[in-house]
Amino acid sequence: MSECVAVLGAGAWGTAVAKVIADKGMDVVIWGLERAVAEDINERHINPRFLPDVELPEKLRATADLTEAAGNREFLILASPSLYLLDTVKKILLIPSIRDGETTIAVITKGFLPSPKGPKLILETLEDYLPGFYQHSLVYIAGPSHAEEVGRGKITGLIAASESAKNSIRFRNLLKSERLLVFSSFDVKGVQVAAAAKNVIAIAFGMLDALKTGANDAVSGMFGDGTESLLLAAGLNEIQTLGYAMGSTHPETFTSISGVGDLDVTCRSIWGRNRRFGREIIEKRILERFEDLDDLLSRIKEVGYLPEGVAAAKYVKVLAEKYRLKMPISMGLHQILNREIEAEEFLKNFLDSLS
Repeated sequence: MSECVAVLGAGAWGTAVAKVIADKGMDVVIWGLERAVAEDINERHINPRFLPDVELPEKLRATADLTEAAGNREFLILASPSLYLLDTVKKILLIPSIRDGETTIAVITKGFLPSPKGPKLILETLEDYLPGFYQHSLVYIAGPSHAEEVGRGKITGLIAASESAKNSIRFRNLLKSERLLVFSSFDVKGVQVAAAAKNVIAIAFGMLDALKTGANDAVSGMFGDGTESLLLAAGLNEIQTLGYAMGSTHPETFTSISGVGDLDVTCRSIWGRNRRFGREIIEKRILERFEDLDDLLSRIKEVGYLPEGVAAAKYVKVLAEKYRLKMPISMGLHQILNREIEAEEFLKNFLDSLS
């Protein structure tokens, strides 16, 4: 094989992960839809659209040709946003090295995927489409991380979860460096649920943060750091509840970096897109231009960035109803995104539900 590693998705996270691998001296090719992005990576060694001010190594090459990127690779990392991930996978099914199971595949996308039977976890869905070689062998990589920090070499920890210990270790060795710690896990379902559902909580956290620091003293005076910790803890409980319902096997998944760690950084970091979206619901009344949640999803590009928690909120509601779970934060956020209630009403209802 030529370049042994390919990353499909030239967004911020895909670019950061590709950079980490290329910094280790390995040849990496990254695929993105936009030819201009590929040209910037190849000619200027930067991705100004998605990961500005981060210099990229020459070992990282970009292409807008999906077949060229995905074919004949030893390792393939899927990094397309959840809204587009399945389309990407369907397009690579006939590539010989993938059709014959010669490529080891990992996913770094966070979210749920739709199916005729309702929302499903990402690996479960992809196994329905990929050749039988990939059953129980895919690797899911997540953890408390932001592309902006990983790209700048900030110390970060990730989890490589798989039913295949061999493949988990292979990707752990591929990614780990002095500043990127990678741990293995067999709790594939728990890690996926934590990675997807935390984005829902982070939008709610962003709204609370905006209200806490807002100009309305009557409102801001009600909320403090303790209120935010209350929301975070209650949110973690909802994530854990959903994780158990969907088949999580290890309680420590939710008390480790893939659970509380990922939730905390997503809620509190200035880099968090879901936190940012939550703040803009309050500060910019960003939802007023959309009729409901489906309209928001169909026009999500108008936001200017992609808060994965929007799609996740739709799917979490369906899952909560399916498993008959009490998830007041997630259900309340769905009502907000669907233009049924205002954020202030949601927060009052949430606090009342805890008493």
